[in-house]
Amino acid sequence: MARVYLVLALLFAAFWVYSIVDCALQPPTRHRGVSKPIWLLIVILLPVVGGVLWFVIGRARASSQRVSFRAPDDDPDFLGRIGTSSDQDERIRRLEEELAALDSESPDPRDRPVDPQSDDDTGEQPRGSRS
Repeated sequence: MARVYLVLALLFAAFWVYSIVDCALQPPTRHRGVSKPIWLLIVILLPVVGGVLWFVIGRARASSQRVSFRAPDDDPDFLGRIGTSSDQDERIRRLEEELAALDSESPDPRDRPVDPQSDDDTGEQPRGSRS
């Protein structure tokens, strides 16, 4: 019978420590009822009963705090903003016109023929040749 009491005492102590740690590590937004320090006092001063109260009453579920993410095609705000993309279309059209005007004004520097004489303007002889 003493072994049963010892095992129960160890289980209660483990539960008590776990409930203290869980209460202390939860963010204050997940504490229901009273503030975080009050919950810590309840759990510490009432070892098993405080832990049970913490898990039943005081701890808010994570699912109630969870933010749901939606795909863009499921988000009505995103879909509403797509309809007003005429400003973006107008800006793209102006940029394309500016690019076309720039292309027609100046030739592409890559299309110019390379002048081999321009490299020897310094008067230096290439390495390896002796004169």
